[in-house]
This record gives sequence, structure tokens and C-alpha cells, in this order.
Amino acid sequence: MPARVSISRSARVRRSSAQTAGRALVRVTYPLDYLLCLPEDYSANRRTRWPLVVFLHGLGERGPDLNAVKRHGLPRLAEAGMKFPFILVSPQCPADSWWNAAAIDAFVATICSQLRVDLDRVYLTGLSMGGYGTWTTACFNPARYAAIAPICGGGEVRHAAQLRQVPVWAFHGAKDRVVRPARSQAMVKGVRDAGGSAKLTVFPRLEHNSWDPAYAKPELLTWLLAQRRARPSTARP
Repeated sequence: MPARVSISRSARVRRSSAQTAGRALVRVTYPLDYLLCLPEDYSANRRTRWPLVVFLHGLGERGPDLNAVKRHGLPRLAEAGMKFPFILVSPQCPADSWWNAAAIDAFVATICSQLRVDLDRVYLTGLSMGGYGTWTTACFNPARYAAIAPICGGGEVRHAAQLRQVPVWAFHGAKDRVVRPARSQAMVKGVRDAGGSAKLTVFPRLEHNSWDPAYAKPELLTWLLAQRRARPSTARP
């Protein structure tokens, strides 16, 4: 993973036998290439704040060819000419890596600082490896996201309660042997058990590719854009 690490501060140390204990705050530079699709009238009114949808691709679209991100999901629809009433950003995971929740969340924060984003309408969605990334990133910093739509992914059920205030609409193919439907079912149940709002759409005849019918549903984007984050003041900077 390409990164540069610097120590920004050291904490006080104390003597413990022959060794000393210390703490360092580490900042990592994590380069992410991405595709950007702006609404047609983004530049027309500079006072308008726009919803942001962040799309996370699957394993087969990792770097270094950024065009690979256009193979599936929302970037594919954008490339085909579909117009969206929101900012669409699609980062590319570096080759031989996995989506990193802290890196994605920091990336989203950077995009929000550079573009005219409505901070109460930031959404995550992704497929397969990106479905995992969606679950994991939202659990890492749930206060940043208004809603998520993970597709054929999964996550750590012990963290699902973090999403009790983040609406979830998950999708999975009933015959998926790459990522078993039980992974989505367990996460959705974990959110519900914590008092959250989560629903799961299972396509009974589909295997791993449940993203094509999921993103073909106009109700999905309508539902996403209708959500607003519950706790706008508690997101990490």
C-alpha cells in the first residue's frame, strides 16, 4: 500500500522496568484516484449544496486502470449517459489492497471540503468488496452518513449497532456463492436488533451479480436521496 507516515506528536512516557511506554499519533498519506460526475447545473448556482453519493467498486476493479471502475454500478450508468441530481464520486482501491474504512472516510471528508456538498446528505453504496467497504466505513463513522446501500457485502456483526441511526437498504442474490446471503442478513438483523432501520432485498434467482438489478431500481436512489443524517454535529472531522 503506497503511504508516507509521519509522527505528529508523542505523548508523555513513563518508566516500566527496562522499557518505556509511549504513544504516537500517526498520519498516513493514502493516495486514491477517483471518478467524479457532477450534476449538469452544478456550476449554475454557486450557493447550492448538493447530495453526495460515494460508490465503492468490487475486487476486480482495483487499480491501476481507473477506467475499470466504470464496469459496474453507478459509474457504468454515468458512462452510459445517465444524469444524476447529486455529486457521484467513485474512488479506486489500490491494486492488491482492500477498502480501508479510515481511508475512505478521510477521502469523503476531503471531497466534502473541496466541493459544494450538503453535509446532511452524504451516502455510501458499493458492491461485493465495495459492499463490505460500505458496511465497514459507515460503522467506522456513522454520524457522517445519511444512509447506506451495501450490495452483496457483509461486515462485523458486533459493529452493526453503530448504524442504529443510519438507514440501510441492502441487496443480495439468494444463490450467491461468492458472498453468502447470510452476511447481509446478519448485518441487517444486527442493525434492527439495535433499534435501527434496515431492510434487505433478496433476488431469489440471482447469484453474485445482484448489483445490476439493484441499481436499475429507481426506488433505490429515490430512497437514498430522501434520507438525512440524524446527528450532524458528531461526525469526525
